[in-house]
Amino acid sequence: MTEQVRCGWVSSAPEYIAYHDDEWGRPVTGDDQVFERLALEAFQSGLSWITILRKRENFRAAFAGFSIPAVAAFGQADVDRLLADAGIVRNRAKIEAVIANAQAALDVDLSDLVWSHADPGSPVPKTLADVPAQTPGSKALAKALKARGFRFVGPTTAYALMQAIGLVNDHVADCWVRDAR
Repeated sequence: MTEQVRCGWVSSAPEYIAYHDDEWGRPVTGDDQVFERLALEAFQSGLSWITILRKRENFRAAFAGFSIPAVAAFGQADVDRLLADAGIVRNRAKIEAVIANAQAALDVDLSDLVWSHADPGSPVPKTLADVPAQTPGSKALAKALKARGFRFVGPTTAYALMQAIGLVNDHVADCWVRDAR
């Protein structure tokens, strides 16, 4: 039996394989679902994605399942609780950004806003080196989110979100998931 070819960023860690095969690049809609991915991408900034994947269930518990109205209602006591939670990344700026982003998301259809920046015609990357860190589309998405009060959403984070939820298909040409999504 031959092993399936995957994108070059996937290690042998079961969390990476499951995320790559079952989630990454597959369309995600719904405000809370897009909000979760946006929050996790912000927390990942400067860290390894495997760190976030391994703490994902803790993030979900800590952030009320990423329910936008619930997180938007978080106050200082919640920030203090989150800063003391060893199960998540304890970074005040990122925690406060997620709460601010939930508050901003109350005033917009987040899924529609993000999906309005889809780029289905992006070129097929042959190798991992062909995958950009940001694009004109991610710059436009970051600008649109920032204009509505979102934080920790630069063009690189916006592009990672676009990849994660299927706005672009950055599975490399020979990856088995590329055409299966």
